[in-house]
Order: sequence, then structure tokens, then C-alpha cells
Amino acid sequence: MKLGRDKLLLYAVTDRAWTGEKTLEQQIEEALEAGATMIQLREKHLSDEEFLEEAKKVKAITERFGVPLIINDNVEVAIRSGADGVHVGQSDMEAGNVRALIGEDKILGVTAKTVEQAKLAESRGADYLGVGTVFPTSTKPDALGITMDTLKEICHAVSIPAVAIGGITKDNIWMFEGTGAAGVALVSAIFGQKDIREATKDMKERARKVAESKDPAQER
Repeated sequence: MKLGRDKLLLYAVTDRAWTGEKTLEQQIEEALEAGATMIQLREKHLSDEEFLEEAKKVKAITERFGVPLIINDNVEVAIRSGADGVHVGQSDMEAGNVRALIGEDKILGVTAKTVEQAKLAESRGADYLGVGTVFPTSTKPDALGITMDTLKEICHAVSIPAVAIGGITKDNIWMFEGTGAAGVALVSAIFGQKDIREATKDMKERARKVAESKDPAQER
């Protein structure tokens, strides 16, 4: 499964901190039922074997919905679980090396915070970029933020699609209109909500406005 731009519209990133009374699988299924277009499985505190078993369970769910499953950081788990791809940060394995391991058919996402990082990731085989963090977030409290101007510059500097990530909520998502972002990656705005289905539907409509919006400066 290779990547269409539409798959980045509502990119749901898991966080076990929000599971509460529901299992992670139940949360993911609710998000998918309500229209999430991509799932990233992010596990920072499981062993590789536990991560692998979780990935296999989640892959069975995402496959039913025809939605790509992306594994965060762990290339081996991505390969062994049969996931659709992997996402790596700037401090993880270099994108070209990841591409060599996963082959041409898997999806490769790379985090980029500068135009230079974005162009390099594209040249090394990335299929999409995760650009951020844009707003402060409890998921990555030490991450350096980027400006809307930088996001826009990155989107216009590469031919692969970019998704904005970091502290995005229903109250600030409108700020991405006109940036060129293909969509938004969300953690707590989906999985931290009491009604995951309703939150997903709402954020998808808001994300669609972002994806369909034009840069006013380019229209003049």
C-alpha cells in the first residue's frame, strides 16, 4: 500500500495514556469507524516483543477498514508485523537506511522541522513528512516548536505531502488553513476525548477545510 495524499487528512496517533476504561484496540476501532484516515501506533514503554504483538492486533483492525498502519520509530516491528509503513524522527534511523530495510512498497514518514530536513528526507525516499511540533504538547514536552511560516515553507519546498503535528485542537486547527498541509496528526484531540467517534468526525470536517484551503498569497 503506497500513500495517497488523502490518507493524511486525519492521522490518528495512539497514546496509551488515554486508554482509561477502553483498550487501545477499542479506541482505534472507534476512531476508524468515525473516519480516521491513517493510524500511527506509538509505544514508548513496551518491549519489542510486546510492541510486535500489539502491532499485529492493530494491523488486523486497520486492514478491515482499508486504512494504513504506521509504526512509530521501530523499523523491525514495522517489518515483522506487516504494518504498512514506519515513521522516524530526526534522532532515529536515517531515512535512506530505513528505506533500504523496508523496501519500496512500504510507506516511509519522516519528521521535519526545517526546509533542509524536509528536502533531505524527500531525497532519501520519504513518502510524507510530519511537520512539528507546531503547538506545545504534553506528548513531547521537550520538542522544539516551529512557526506557521516554516510549515508553509516546507509544504511548498517539497513535492511529497506534509501533515502538521503537535498540540492541535478543534480551537486552533483553523490556523493551518492556507499552509499547504495535507492534513493533521492528532493524539489527545481524538484519543483523549470522552466520545472518540464524535471527536473524530468533528476533527475530520475541520481537517478537510485545512486540506482544501488555498494560500491567499498564491491566489493573488
